[in-house]
Amino acid sequence: MIYRMKSGNPIDTEAVVNTEDIEQITELEFIDKLGSFGGSYYTDKPDISEGRFALELSYRMNEKTAFFGLGESMRGINKRGYKYISENTDEPRQVEDKYSLYGAHNFLVVKDEEEFGLFIDYPGRVEFDLGFETRDLMTVRIPTKDVYIYLISGKDLAQITKQFRHIIGMSYIPPLWGFGYGQSRFGYKTADDIREVVNKYRSAGIPLDMVYMDIDYMQDYKDFTINRTRFPNFEDFVEEMKEQGVRLIPIMDAAIAHDDRMKIFEEGRNKGYFCTNESSGIFEAGVWPGWTAYPDFLRPEVRTWFGELYRDFTDCGIEGFWNDMNEPALFYTESNYKETLAAFEELASKNSDPTPGELLELAGRINGWNGHDQYAHFFHVVDGKKIRHDRVHNLYGYNMLRATSEGLENQLSGARPLLFGRSSYIGAHRYAGIWTGDNCSWWSHLLLNIRQMPGLNMCGFLFSGADTGGFGAEVTEDLLLRWTAFSIFTPLFRNHSTCDVRKQECYRFGDIKAFREIIALRYRLIPYLYSEFLKAAHNDECYLRALAFDYEDDDDAVETEDQLLLGEGLMLAPVYMQNTEGRHVYLPERMLMIRFNTASEYETAVYEAGHHYIKIGLEQVVIFLRESHILPLASPQVCTADMKHYIEYGHKGELEADDFEIIAFPDPADGPKQYYEYKMWCENADREPVENKIVRE
Repeated sequence: MIYRMKSGNPIDTEAVVNTEDIEQITELEFIDKLGSFGGSYYTDKPDISEGRFALELSYRMNEKTAFFGLGESMRGINKRGYKYISENTDEPRQVEDKYSLYGAHNFLVVKDEEEFGLFIDYPGRVEFDLGFETRDLMTVRIPTKDVYIYLISGKDLAQITKQFRHIIGMSYIPPLWGFGYGQSRFGYKTADDIREVVNKYRSAGIPLDMVYMDIDYMQDYKDFTINRTRFPNFEDFVEEMKEQGVRLIPIMDAAIAHDDRMKIFEEGRNKGYFCTNESSGIFEAGVWPGWTAYPDFLRPEVRTWFGELYRDFTDCGIEGFWNDMNEPALFYTESNYKETLAAFEELASKNSDPTPGELLELAGRINGWNGHDQYAHFFHVVDGKKIRHDRVHNLYGYNMLRATSEGLENQLSGARPLLFGRSSYIGAHRYAGIWTGDNCSWWSHLLLNIRQMPGLNMCGFLFSGADTGGFGAEVTEDLLLRWTAFSIFTPLFRNHSTCDVRKQECYRFGDIKAFREIIALRYRLIPYLYSEFLKAAHNDECYLRALAFDYEDDDDAVETEDQLLLGEGLMLAPVYMQNTEGRHVYLPERMLMIRFNTASEYETAVYEAGHHYIKIGLEQVVIFLRESHILPLASPQVCTADMKHYIEYGHKGELEADDFEIIAFPDPADGPKQYYEYKMWCENADREPVENKIVRE
C-alpha cells in the first residue's frame, strides 16, 4: 500500500507519474501510519540556523535494522551508520567522508520486523541520518514544510521497491547497441586520435561499439560547437566511423557560453531563457568556456528550445549523447570571483608576511568549487513564479536530461537514443541513464561501483555504470582487468579517464588477449543481458540487486555487500582486491559455478550452499547460475551491428537452440527430464516487449 501526505505547498517535481494506487492522507493520518511502524514525525522546527529543520522523521532501530536505497551514495549497500545528504554536487573526490554525490535519490526502505519505504519528494537539501549522530536512531531532516512524503508498506524489500518503481514510471531503455563496449578519454583532441583508437581496437580484435567525445571536440569548450580544425568534415567522419561499426557519442554540458557572437546565447538571452540573479539579470558563472549562462530547464519552453539545439548533431548522424556538469557545476561566480581578487589584493598590500590562517582562508576561497553558497543567488521560474535555485537545486540535471531526451525523440525518427548524464533526481530515470561520475583508479572504487548498483536500480536508474578503470589516478593492468570483468555485466559499459593520467585503452596493456576475451564475453552475453534489462524495466523490477532482496531471512546474505544478483538466474561475485588469486563467496543456495577461461572456453562445477573460496585468475570471469535456470550465449562479435541474427525486432516464436550455446543447471527433482526453456525479450518496432522462447530438450 502507498500513502501520500502533502505538507504545505510543495513543488511538483514530476517524479511520481502513476497515482492510481496511491491513497492521499492527512498529516495526522500520516503520523498515525508512520507510528504503526515505530516511526515519529515532528513539525514546527523552523530555526534552520540552529541546525534544526522544519520537518523531521525519526525511527528507533534495533540491532538488525538495515536500510536500502538512496541511489547514488557512498559506503555500503546497507546504509546504516552514516549520514547522507541529498544535494547534487560536482564531487571529483569520492571518498568515504562525503555526504553528497551527483544524484539526489530520496527513496529508502527500512528492513526491520515490519518493513516500509519512504520517499521524500522535495527537490532541495534533505538529510538522512541513519545512525550517525545516535547509533540506534534514524532521523530524516527536511528544511521546509512544503513537501510530499510517501509511505510504502509491503511484505518484503522487493515488493516495496516494485510498488515505488511503478509510481515513478518505467525506466529508460537504451538501444541494443547501447549495451556495447565504449572507449572514452578526456583528451581525444582530433579526429585522427579517435581513428587511432578505433584502428587499434580492431587490430587487437577487441570488440568496440562506441567512442565517447569529451569537450575537446568543441570550439573553445562551447556547447553545440565543433572545432572544425581538429574535426574537419565532421559529417563524413561520423559516417566513416559507422562503417566500422562504431558510433560517436559527444558530451554536452549544461551551461551556454556567454559569447555575443554565438547565435545560441543571443537567442537564449533575447527570449529570457536563462536563470536570473537577484536583480533579474542573467546569472553567470565560470565553467570550462569561461563565463556561462544557465538555461532554465524547469520551464517547458526552455526544454523544447534546448532539445532542438541537438538537431545539428543528429542531422550529422549522431544518435547518442552524455550530459555533464549539470548539478549545475559552478567553478566561480561574479561575486566570489571579485571577492577572491579583493582578498588577494588586501593580503598583498600587507607589509608583513601572511599568517598560516590567512593563507588557508585564501586557499579556501580559491578552492570554492561547487558554489553551494551561490545557490541562493540565482533564480528559476516555476509555474510563473520566481523561485530561488537552492529550493529546486536537485531538479536541474533531471530536467536537462528530459530536455535532451525529448529533443532526440523528435529527431531520430522513433529510434531509441543513447543518453545518460551525471546529475539526477528521481524522475530522470524515465529519460536517461546515469554514470557515477568522476571516480578514481582505486580498488576501493571498484568495490564502490559494485555497492552502488542496487541502490541505483531501486530508484529506477537501471542503465547505469561507473567509469571502468577509474576516471582519475593511475590505473594498473590488474585493476583494469578486474574492473572490466565486473563491468561486462553493468548495462553502461565504458572505459573513461582524464587527460593527465595514464592512457587506459585496453590494447595498451601486456595481456591484450585477456582483455579481448573478457570483452568478447560481454558480446556473447548481450542478448541475455538486454533481455533481462527489458524485463526489469517493463516489470518495475531491479536488473541488479542485493542478495537481501531474494534471501531476506538469511543473515549471511543480508550482510553480503560484494555480491549481486542479476536478473532471473545469475549471481555475480567480482574480485575487487589487489594481489589476490580469488575470493570468498557466499552461496545462499546450491548453484552452478561457471568459470570462463576465454569467451568460448568454460568449465562448470556445482557448489552447495555455504561459504567457499573460489580461485579466479586475472584472465577469468566467474559467475554463478541458480538452479532451474539456463544461460544462453551468442556467438562472439566485434560490434552489436552483427547481432541481428540473435535479436530480430518484431520476431516472435521459438528460436532455434542452435543459435545459442546453452549452459543449463537443471533441478535434480526434475529427474531424467532434460528440457530447458528461456524467455528472451526484445522489442518490436512500436517499442512493445516481444517474448521469444529458446527451447532445448
